[in-house]
Amino acid sequence: MTVLQTLAPTRRDASPNQVLLIVSAGVVLSSIDVFIVNVALPQIASDLDASGIGALSWVLNAYAIVYASLLVFFGRLADRYRRDRAFLLGVAVFTLASAGCAASTSIEMLVAFRVVQAAGAALLTPTSLSLLLATFAPDKRAGAVRAWTALGGVAASLGPVVGGLLVTADWRWIFLVNLPIGVAAVIVGWRRLPEVPGHDIERPDPLGTILATVGIGALTLGLVEGGTWGWSSARLVVTLVIAAVLVAGFVVHTMVSTTPLVDPDLFRAPTFTGASILAVFFSAGMGAMLLSIVLWEQDVWGWSALKAGLAIAPGPLMVPPVSFVAVGPLIARFGAAVVAAWGSIAFAVGVAWWAIAATTEPNYWSGIFGGMILTGIGVGLTLPTMMATASSALPPQSFATGSAVVNMIRQTALALGVAVAVAVLSTSTGTSDEIRDAFRTTWWITAAISLGGTIPALSILRTRQRKAPATSGTLGGHGSR
Repeated sequence: MTVLQTLAPTRRDASPNQVLLIVSAGVVLSSIDVFIVNVALPQIASDLDASGIGALSWVLNAYAIVYASLLVFFGRLADRYRRDRAFLLGVAVFTLASAGCAASTSIEMLVAFRVVQAAGAALLTPTSLSLLLATFAPDKRAGAVRAWTALGGVAASLGPVVGGLLVTADWRWIFLVNLPIGVAAVIVGWRRLPEVPGHDIERPDPLGTILATVGIGALTLGLVEGGTWGWSSARLVVTLVIAAVLVAGFVVHTMVSTTPLVDPDLFRAPTFTGASILAVFFSAGMGAMLLSIVLWEQDVWGWSALKAGLAIAPGPLMVPPVSFVAVGPLIARFGAAVVAAWGSIAFAVGVAWWAIAATTEPNYWSGIFGGMILTGIGVGLTLPTMMATASSALPPQSFATGSAVVNMIRQTALALGVAVAVAVLSTSTGTSDEIRDAFRTTWWITAAISLGGTIPALSILRTRQRKAPATSGTLGGHGSR
């Protein structure tokens, strides 16, 4: 034995729970970055001499558009190649881009690195979930996906909190904080992640890839820029029409192509379809909720970014105990459909609480706190259940693509929710009563959106559960009682 062989570390594949820990580091990075930048925009504008809100908004919008548009394409690539290497590449790209963001000396440079960041996130997100599905035994996958989703949901919700803390030092820390996490995930993942080879599947038709990527990109662009362009502007109408034509073309192409980007059989599975419908409504409600409560506390109550972030924290902190302790037994007893419905109801009631109780004079404990707790419980019940239900329908050759589709739906719906909130809040002309009424209207609409998805989605899920055998074992069977 040579000296080098003696000194070289012996590779030992991680256990399934260790795989969960490694890939969760990646998804926490991509999830927290969706909202962490929001609170730093004023400092970024001042430091980089941003000339207007239009240029500054692209620090957020470029990430959202690229992330949503590339998810499905990268997911399909990941199903063809090694998932462990694809995940590590995504984390590495995201981490290096974060360093570039922190070193940026102009808005243009920052936006360019945010685009690269989003591309890394779009690669690591579906591959991380695919690694879980490939590593865990079928009867353990639902719990693993719930844990993965809960951690991502907590990270996204805590984005404003973490951002508020970091910007007190310097806005560049909101990107620098990604570096140690990303580097650790790459090093440990390179040594410990098991090899998960790709499947021998056909290359997707390039036309389907173009239709999906450009169509989702155009749709997200229209949603995030609607408030800036004007909701009745010709530019917005043209953008949304182009998006509608491309997305419709993608759907038709998927149905007729022999090598579609997304296998249409995925949507013939009731669990996948029902969870996807629920994702549209619940994620839209979540996007509107997170934006509106931050704006209320900062713009109406005049709180600092740090104080507003800390005030939001009780909601996200409810997600882990609900997801890890309560959801599994509740699904086993009542079924995924019922648990998801309870979560949607709790979320809607929490937002309605704000519409009823919040006043323009700060009244956090009576006006906001209770609703924050309820929305956190709602996220903890619905989001992990929704993702685990969708994942339970995926065949091995579509683990990455299917998870990418659901995450693309979630990301686009988040942008939709933000667009709805911006559209309603922009109707206020500035008086105290009108501002309060605009927020109340936003919260009532948000509550209605959250509840609205339960009707079609849960009817599909309940139908599936009634047909499922009582001993089916995976998450779909948990609800067969």
